[in-house]
Amino acid sequence: MVINISCYKFVTLADREDLRADLAVRCQSLGLMGTILLAPEGINVFLAGTRMAIDTIVATLRADPRFADLQPKESLSAEPPFRKMRVRLKKEIITMKHPLIRPEEGRAPSVSAVTLKQWLDRGSDDAGRPVVMLDTRNDYEVAAGTFENAVDYGIGIFSEFPPLLADHRDNYAGKTVVSFCTGGIRCEKAAIHMKAIGIEHVYQLEGGILKYFEEVGGAHYRGDCFVFDEREVLSADLQPATGRVHR
Repeated sequence: MVINISCYKFVTLADREDLRADLAVRCQSLGLMGTILLAPEGINVFLAGTRMAIDTIVATLRADPRFADLQPKESLSAEPPFRKMRVRLKKEIITMKHPLIRPEEGRAPSVSAVTLKQWLDRGSDDAGRPVVMLDTRNDYEVAAGTFENAVDYGIGIFSEFPPLLADHRDNYAGKTVVSFCTGGIRCEKAAIHMKAIGIEHVYQLEGGILKYFEEVGGAHYRGDCFVFDEREVLSADLQPATGRVHR
């Protein structure tokens, strides 16, 4: 059985070239497949391999103080969902084209999967405000599945999100907005941006849809979750879904 992990961390990386070389050698020696993205703003990891190989690379990453608190999300598959191993340098680990957003300088508040389910069960947050689920993913991802009554803007790329959000900002007055995405990275950036433009009650779904599936299953969610590997979509039990969604 293959162990698949994903995780990210927003943190300044000034030594990306050296880090890329070191991680490439380590991952290759462990027989891992997948992608690690390194940008000035942080790291984004998608890897697949044996239990021993995954545990070894996670321990290696956490030995670096910058990545000590990485919390990978896991799923299983019969075969590796990647064909090669790549460690790549990028301008952003998730492209939003808003360089002034620096998540490491302060995260937006987050809500756990368990608490979010409680809010959705009763239709309001702990303060009694209506809860709006805001999907920050691209249109083809949303097509695979999303939360009930979620708002999405039909975007093709994440950099389209900020101007569309600005056009609809007034819709969120007096409500609690929970941004969500696959694994947490886009909804974290989105939530910080929402706070920056004056939306008052904002949370990010901690760990994204995959963490929600892991902790509470598919409650209040309809369909599957698109993932960026050869599995394409996962069901709420984190198994590859039978249907396939093509970009």
